[in-house]
Amino acid sequence: MALAELVQHSEVHALYSSHHAWLQGWLRHKLGNAWEAADLAQDTFISVLSGGAAAPIREPRPFLATVARRLVAHRHRRQVLEEAYLAALAALPQSLAPSPEERLLALEALQQIDAALDGLVPPVREAFLLAQLEGLSYAEIAARLNVSASSVKQYLTRANRHCFFALPA
Repeated sequence: MALAELVQHSEVHALYSSHHAWLQGWLRHKLGNAWEAADLAQDTFISVLSGGAAAPIREPRPFLATVARRLVAHRHRRQVLEEAYLAALAALPQSLAPSPEERLLALEALQQIDAALDGLVPPVREAFLLAQLEGLSYAEIAARLNVSASSVKQYLTRANRHCFFALPA
């Protein structure tokens, strides 16, 4: 093992040993669920490790809490999306209901789209959703968002480019 890897391994170990129990307790208090807290604590450290940010953290607890809050928000958003999809499926006649495999593929696609849209600033995301889900024209979107039609065109160009590069091929 190279010296740099050994140092990083040591720093990660120290971060985990010093703050894992605190983070899990903090999450348990916030969520009221020990199992979900344990999962999210692990996910938080995995996120930190995969981001390569373990070494230069000056204030580990606020940093870990911020990462954990984002993961909690992401999980909540994913659950809301899944519940909405399942409610829409429940409203379909049985003959039109997709197979379990199709449901899973659709949920995964929705989660990828949600993650891609999460990277957009709110007006750009809202313009994109109004165009894609409600089929509104540039003028109608501009009126709703109280911006010019040329701004809407720029928003949609930015959103389309962002989604194109954010979603897997």
